Amino acid sequence: MTKQKSKLIIRIALFVGTVISLFFVPWILVKAWIIPMPDTVQEQVNEALDYGFDGIIVYVDESGKDPAFYAAGWHDRENKIPAKPNALFKLASISKLYNAVAITKLVHDQLLSLDKTVADYFPELVGRVENAHKITVRMMVQHRSGIPNYTDTFNYWAAPKESYQERLELVLDLPANFEPGEDYEYSNTNYLLLAELMDRVLGYDHFQYIREEILMPLGLKNTFGSLKEVNIDDVMSGYYVGYDADLKTDKQGMLATAEDVGIFIRALNDGSLFREGEQEIYSSIYGYEHTGLIPGYQSIAKYHKDMDAVIIQFTNTTNFDGYNWNLSEIIYSRIVKIVRNGHGA
Repeated sequence: MTKQKSKLIIRIALFVGTVISLFFVPWILVKAWIIPMPDTVQEQVNEALDYGFDGIIVYVDESGKDPAFYAAGWHDRENKIPAKPNALFKLASISKLYNAVAITKLVHDQLLSLDKTVADYFPELVGRVENAHKITVRMMVQHRSGIPNYTDTFNYWAAPKESYQERLELVLDLPANFEPGEDYEYSNTNYLLLAELMDRVLGYDHFQYIREEILMPLGLKNTFGSLKEVNIDDVMSGYYVGYDADLKTDKQGMLATAEDVGIFIRALNDGSLFREGEQEIYSSIYGYEHTGLIPGYQSIAKYHKDMDAVIIQFTNTTNFDGYNWNLSEIIYSRIVKIVRNGHGA
């Protein structure tokens, strides 16, 4: 075969490969990236509805400016109630920031040790959680324990468990995913155990500790530990693509307004949340921003140091098999650019 023929075959193969790959490109993501940037945050928030989100809330706190609130779409689709900037929203994994701060404060006060193990604090789990004698509190905080994630068990979200014991039972006696401290893998089981550990050490519900040590000092009155503490009408409805029911009555942990989360994120990042000696502990075990995702609710909470701004985004439509999460990240990144360019409402 001549070199000329070989080059022709290679070019044809590349062309065919390109055509095939274009067929599988998620064009909705491409569109979200390349369409012209709107002039204001509110316009970008409005555009989120074009990508299948039923509702969206955004909170922006720039240093030297009054906080700004944005919303579009539905607070309650069935009852045609417009989205409310001050609605309560399910925080999902953003709550891990609050728990990590609580762990920090308990460690600082010598009520907990980062270096004690699962076996030390949960002797009943020896033989049921692999490596219980090796897994430290620090490893659980940092998702370096190797304990399997209970929310990854088969068909978990079809019928979520509510109690500590029911959730834990899903992963007891399973092999570890890796040797403790040797790898990283996000596991909600870590924080299930940490919450139970705090309850045991304190002798009362750890959220009461969070309220007293974190929320009250910051003046946060719209952050709650569970649905039973709130008026359900104040909670933004949550939807899953292809599923008609409103998911807001599912019991899935902490709730808060975007403003409350924003105030917390700023205090976490500027250090005002901590007493002397606490921030060094916290910085050694966890991060300063987070996202959250459960059926019906996805959220992004970050501080942007370059412009001294906190931006919180809540979107209330999810699809674990689709592109909703990617779209929410694209929308968020565009909002950040708009704020960085000095544009607001």
